[in-house]
Amino acid sequence: MANEVIKCKAAVAWEAGKPLSIEEIEVAPPKAHEVRIKIIATAVCHTDAYTLSGADPEGCFPVILGHEGAGIVESVGEGVTKLKAGDTVIPLYIPQCGECKFCLNPKTNLCQKIR
Repeated sequence: MANEVIKCKAAVAWEAGKPLSIEEIEVAPPKAHEVRIKIIATAVCHTDAYTLSGADPEGCFPVILGHEGAGIVESVGEGVTKLKAGDTVIPLYIPQCGECKFCLNPKTNLCQKIR
């Protein structure tokens, strides 16, 4: 399954201010240095609501909202060495510097250089 396109359900926002649409989507296999995650749970927070409202100048549509999630690694791309299929993860959309005291420990989500 690692090299195959998979199908899953997603709540798609096609345009600002409109209801989300539950649809079947296709997810490509992970490319080099990418990880494909089966999301088990996600939250839709105020950032997502802001984007959906149309007030977010960086908001792009269509979009699948819900960047606060938890899941299981489904497959990994070439060059991924720190994760494997079956690992439980919390994806983070914020980049990490890899140099500060938090990035050099298991708390990369607290990176101080990027903030």
